[in-house]
Amino acid sequence: MSTHQLDKKSQAWSALFSEPMSELVKRYTSSVTFDKRLWRADIEGSLAHAEMLAAQGIISAQDLEDIQRGMAQIHAEIKAGTFEWKLDLEDVHLNIEARLTTLVGDAGKRLHTGRSRNDQVATDVRLWLRDEIDATAALLDDMQRALVHVAAQNVEVILPGFTHLQVAQPVSFAHHLLAYVEMFSRDAERLADLRKRVNRLPLGAAALAGTSYPLDRERVARTLGFEGVCQNSLDAVSDRDFAIEFTSFATLVMVHVSRLAEEIVVWMSQNFGFINLSDRYCTGSSIMPQKRNPDVAELARGKSGRVVGHLMGLITLMKGQPLAYNKDNQEDKEPLFDTVDTVKDTLRIMAEMIGGEVAADGSRAGGLSVKQDAMERAARRGYATATDLADYLVKKGLPFRDAHEVVAHAVKTSIALGQDLSELPLATLQGFDARIASDVFEVLSLTGSLNARNVLGGTAPVQVRAQIARHRARLG
Repeated sequence: MSTHQLDKKSQAWSALFSEPMSELVKRYTSSVTFDKRLWRADIEGSLAHAEMLAAQGIISAQDLEDIQRGMAQIHAEIKAGTFEWKLDLEDVHLNIEARLTTLVGDAGKRLHTGRSRNDQVATDVRLWLRDEIDATAALLDDMQRALVHVAAQNVEVILPGFTHLQVAQPVSFAHHLLAYVEMFSRDAERLADLRKRVNRLPLGAAALAGTSYPLDRERVARTLGFEGVCQNSLDAVSDRDFAIEFTSFATLVMVHVSRLAEEIVVWMSQNFGFINLSDRYCTGSSIMPQKRNPDVAELARGKSGRVVGHLMGLITLMKGQPLAYNKDNQEDKEPLFDTVDTVKDTLRIMAEMIGGEVAADGSRAGGLSVKQDAMERAARRGYATATDLADYLVKKGLPFRDAHEVVAHAVKTSIALGQDLSELPLATLQGFDARIASDVFEVLSLTGSLNARNVLGGTAPVQVRAQIARHRARLG
C-alpha cells in the first residue's frame, strides 16, 4: 500500500475493509493524544530493530541508512513542535511510521518487518517507564535528603510522640522525620527491584507467536540496554505486570507522602503551632484575610487517592483478559502516565517545601521551620515522662506492673493539681513510693527521657546523629 493510500484510508490494515471507520469509532479508539509521549522510545526502539534487521540481512544497508536519516528528521520535527500528529493514524507508532514512509519511501515500509504493534508498544512503554523510574529514583533521594537536612538541624528539639493521637513519650523531632526517611528508603529499594522486571525486551514476540524472520533479539536487548528478553511470546505482548507493579510502588510512596502531609497540616494548625511553612507553599482565603492554608500538603494528601485509584484500575483492566494482546491494553497508558506525573510532581514539591530550594552550590533556602517552644510545651502537657518514672521504679526493684500502678496514681494527682510530674514536690512523689529519690527529676525531664533511650533505633540524640550520618553516607 502506498503512503497516499495509507493516509487516505487511515489504517495500515484497511485493504481488508470495504467501508471507512466511523468518526465516532476513530475518536474512541485513537490513543495518539496521550501515547505520543512515547515518541522518543518509539524512535529508539525502531532504530535498534532496524540495525538488527540490517545485521541479519533482512533489510539492506541502504534501507538502514534511509531509516536512520528519516528518524533523525522526525526526531527534530517532534522536538521543534512541527510534527503533525494525525488522529486518523490512531497512535504514536503509525504516526511515526507514516511520516517515515513519506520521507524515505519503501525503506520506511520495511521497518515493520518481524514485529507487530503488539510487541512494539510493549517495548516502547518499558523503555519510557525505565527512564521515568530513574528520574523517580533521583526524586526519592532528594526527598530523603530534604528530610535529613531538616532532621540534622533539630536533633535536640523535643516533639511529643503520639499513639492514638494522644501524647505518649517525648521524641526528638529529628527522630520523627527520620521515620519518613526509612519509609522512602524502602520505596527506593522497591523501585530498584521492579526496574529489573521492567527492563526486559518484548520486541521480537511480534503479534503473539514470534516471527519466522531470523531475528537476533539479544542484540536488540543489548542495544537498548535491556537486561534480558521476555522468554514467552504470548506473555511478552500481553504482560502488564510491570505497569501494575510500578503503580503499586507509587501507591505506597503516595501513602507515605500522605501521612507526612497530614502531619504537616496538623502541625501547622493553630491548635498545635509546631511548624511554619514559607508563604510560597501556602494560599489564602477568598473570604477570611487571616488564613494561611497549607494547600500543597493538602493536595499531596489528596493526590494519594488518585494514584490508589489508578492501581485499582490497572488491576481490574487485566483481571479478565485472555491471552494474548487485547485492545483493553490501550487503557494501561493514561493511568500509568498520570501516576508517573503525579508521583514525580509530588515528590519534587514536597522535598522543596520541607528542605528548601537547593542552590547550585548545594546550599538551601527556605523550607519548613520549627517552633521548638510550642513542641516542648505540648510534650509537658501530656505527662510524656510517665513511662520514664515507671522504668525508674523498676530499676529500684519494683515489678513493672506495680510500677505502672504507682505512676498511674501519680499522674492522677498531677492532673488534679494541674502540674506536670516533674513539677510535683519530692515529698509528694515519695508518698507514692518510698524508693523515689531526688535523682528522679532528671528522669522526669524531657531531655532526660530522650537521653535514656540510647538504643539502636532509639530517640536519644546520640543515636539520631548516628542515623543521620548513616543516611548521608547512603544518599551521598
